[in-house]
Amino acid sequence: MGGMGRPHTPPPSVLGMVHQDGDGYALHAPVLVLNASYEPINVCAARRAIVLVLKGVAMTEEENGHFLHAARLAVRVPSVIRLLEYRRIPHQSRALSRKNILLRDRNTCQYCGEVLPSSELTLDHVVPRSRGGASTWENLVACCHPCNRRKGNQFPPEAGMKLTREPRAFNLHTSRHIMRLMGRSDDKWRKYLFY
Repeated sequence: MGGMGRPHTPPPSVLGMVHQDGDGYALHAPVLVLNASYEPINVCAARRAIVLVLKGVAMTEEENGHFLHAARLAVRVPSVIRLLEYRRIPHQSRALSRKNILLRDRNTCQYCGEVLPSSELTLDHVVPRSRGGASTWENLVACCHPCNRRKGNQFPPEAGMKLTREPRAFNLHTSRHIMRLMGRSDDKWRKYLFY
């Protein structure tokens, strides 16, 4: 399918899809996205992957064994998809966003090390905004609510706290590292991640 047309909304059948066990998790399961050259370039939710396959933009390379059902359609949930046309991926960092900070920090509070669902995490400015801190990759970290309250408008040492890891921009190397970590829970990803 050629070119970049106007934005598409998912086919109505995909919007109403339900996992065979009535569990909505299947729509949010991570799917590895490969370029047409089989190079891993991203991770997306199964719902997005199914839309790309149904639109003819990608094809399923591996399935995760689950089905999604709609009124007139049953679709196997992909585990790995491959774009049908090669996309040039610029070597630049991803957009600065809450989602990408949490992805970079692997949903782990950067002060106490606890792994939590996204809903139980907030973003912390290492150098507080009230003290000149900017909203940058190097100054934003995932933080649990108790650690965020404890730190308040202080520098970490003032609050008796220490970062578990120096925050850095989310670049291609970071992205591939995260794909490999996620791939440990899905054997079907491994052959594409050069283990």
